[in-house]
Amino acid sequence: MARDHGSQIKDDALYEELLDRGESKEKAARIANAKANGSLDHRATRLEDRTKDDLYEEAQKIGIDGRSTMTKGELIDAIRSH
Repeated sequence: MARDHGSQIKDDALYEELLDRGESKEKAARIANAKANGSLDHRATRLEDRTKDDLYEEAQKIGIDGRSTMTKGELIDAIRSH
């Protein structure tokens, strides 16, 4: 059973899973809370499970330079490090 992280974290189990995968506390909280309130897009949350086109669109939204020449793996790395 997931530990209670207080009222600021809406999905404790997902929050802990994301931390175990190496996500920052801030990013894990944003994702867990978005999923809990239903505002998380229903696409795959794991970047590896998303298409290259989907990753490209995400990179475009967050303003990653050089995205048009990146491979899927490079897009994943760029999104994670942004």
